[in-house]
Formats: sequence, C-alpha cells, structure tokens
Amino acid sequence: MQTAKKPRILFISHSYPPTLGGVESQNYNLAQGLSKITQTKIIANGKGKIWLPVFVPLTTIRAFFLMFSYDACLVGNGVLAPIAAFLKFFHPRKKFFSIVHGLDITFAYKKGILPTIYKTINIPSLKKLDKLFMVGNFTIDVAEEKSGILRKNCVFIPNGVPIAQLRKAHTREELSALFGSDTSNKKVILRLARFVPHKGTDWFIKNIIPKLPENIVMIATGYRVSKNTAGDQDNFADCENVIRENHLENRVKLLPTLPQKDLEVLLNTADLVVSPNINYPGSSEGFGINVAEAAACERVVLASNLQGLADAVKDGQNGFLVEPENVVAWIDKVNELLGKDKIYLASFGKQAGKFVEEHFSWEGVSKKYLEEIEKTLC
Repeated sequence: MQTAKKPRILFISHSYPPTLGGVESQNYNLAQGLSKITQTKIIANGKGKIWLPVFVPLTTIRAFFLMFSYDACLVGNGVLAPIAAFLKFFHPRKKFFSIVHGLDITFAYKKGILPTIYKTINIPSLKKLDKLFMVGNFTIDVAEEKSGILRKNCVFIPNGVPIAQLRKAHTREELSALFGSDTSNKKVILRLARFVPHKGTDWFIKNIIPKLPENIVMIATGYRVSKNTAGDQDNFADCENVIRENHLENRVKLLPTLPQKDLEVLLNTADLVVSPNINYPGSSEGFGINVAEAAACERVVLASNLQGLADAVKDGQNGFLVEPENVVAWIDKVNELLGKDKIYLASFGKQAGKFVEEHFSWEGVSKKYLEEIEKTLC
C-alpha cells in the first residue's frame, strides 16, 4: 500500500515493451514493482531506438516540470544519464539515480564515434548522480577501474525474475515440435541469449556439442542484433557456419526471435540450460538474467564462472559454475548432469526454483530499490 511517507519517484526508460529485450523487460518489471509500493510516474519509450531522437528532448522538457512534484528520478540505464544530470542541475534538492548494466560501462571503451561520444558525455553524467544501481558486482568493478566511478556511490541490486509469468506446465511434445523431431529419447540443452560473441553460443556448439553423446541435442534461441545497433555485433552467421562445418544440422537448432509462448515451452521442458559465456574484448555480462529465469522454471543451469553470471548463479544452490572456455571441464560437467536420473534433476530444479523465489523475485528486488532510494533521501 502507498503511504504519504513513501518517496514519489519519476521513472524514465528509453527501452520499454512492447519492444523486446533484457533491458526492456527489466525496466518494465521494476517500474511495475515500484508502482505497487510507492507513487511512481513512468515515462517510457516503447517504440524502439528509432524514436529516441524525439523521445529524449520531449522527455527532458516534460521531466523538468514533473520534478517539481517528485522526490526522486530513476532512469533505466546509462543512456539516459545525461537527462538525469541535466535535471539534477535544475533540481539540486531532489535525488537522481540510474540503473547501470554491463554495456552501460563497457560501451564507452569500444571503437567508433558513438562510443567516444558516450564516454565523453554519459560517463561524466553517471558520476554526477546520487547513486548508481549496478546489476552486477562485476559491473561495479569495471566502472571503478575503467571509468573512475566511486564504488561508494554504487550498490549492487540483482535483476528480478517474473516467476509466475514464466513457470508453467508444458509437455515434451511441445518441445519436440519446436525442435522439429521427437525428443523423447534425447537430452535437450537450451541456450537462451542474444546472438552476440561474448555469449559463447558458437564456442559451445563448436567445442562441446561434437564431443557429447549423439542423444544430446541443442536449441539456441534469442534475438538477433540489428546491423545498425550500437554495441555488440550479431554473430548468428558464425553459429550457422559452425553447425555446417561440424555436420550438426540434426543436433543443433537455431531458433532466433521466438515468441514468448515458445520461449516458455523451452524454459519449462529443456533438460539443461547453459550459459557458456566467454571473455570477449569490449563486452561483458552484467548479470545473466536468462539463467535466473531458467532456474525460476526449475531447470538445471550450467554457466561460466564469469562476470555477472557469478551473481545470478550460486554454485550448487540454483545452478552450477564452470571455468569459462575450459573445454574438458564443460564436457565433464554436461555429461555428469545429463547422466543423472530424472529424480535428481527434478529435485535440484525445485531447489533452484525456491532459491530464485527467495532472492530474485521482482517484489523483493523492487523493495531493495525503494529502500536504497529512501536511504539517499534521508
């Protein structure tokens, strides 16, 4: 319930549904979560990046006047930090915050005109804000090391998971329909992530799948990055080439940009969900929301012990961690887990689901944001 003592928050997001993506989902669920516990005004762009040249100036003007009626402003990522810094100059008694994802820091150190502009404008803007909500501890380390952002101004709050929306009953027949053939006698590995280099999907297909038993197959899904999008580059073609070169057409299926209902089928029926991220210059994993979503659906998760994935997966509790790019370790752990009986996999899945409920529910995450905002306002 809302009370008069709770701060009034203006939430601004440049990436919001119906546009699909991790930031969009995170911003939406947090905005809705905050709205349930305190007065929250949401200004959001759901028309994609093409609308930004219009959204940014109009929102800046609108927010300037709205801030006379609000106690705090929270922006959805580092792209909007200049707006928050601008508003802070004219509203010095109010408090301003930004969510910071991994790419919000690492993008500044890529090559090109846009990264240079971002480094010149957005990073200094982040430093001017009252507190930064980092989605992973690794992001805090990189922000301090590369950008000179003070650690004392950062706080780690994990991404949340919409558990009730994801955990549903689906059948093996539905999984087989998506795979394109009968999977009743197969073990199905799922990789759910954008098709970009640091996600390690092509690395896993090339180095791990050919050395696993023939009855172990794989589905890789996620959205493809537009050629004109700043940041990580699409590597879907690399995945296709690896499949073709290793003659894995019958064992690995690439299913980009599936509708939500099909993603839910995969998340609730796959035998093992992997996140084999690799070290890749200029990119990093801020948190690893996909593995938390998989654990929420009571799947067994295996992830690289790398960057923000170590915040999303606690080894032995809601999944397992493996040394990144260690081929032998990955093969051994995949074989070990898929060699377990159904009782073990189901039991561990239940444990993982309970862990997510306790640590990554949006209700709990939203409360953490509000508590940190209240601390800063005191």
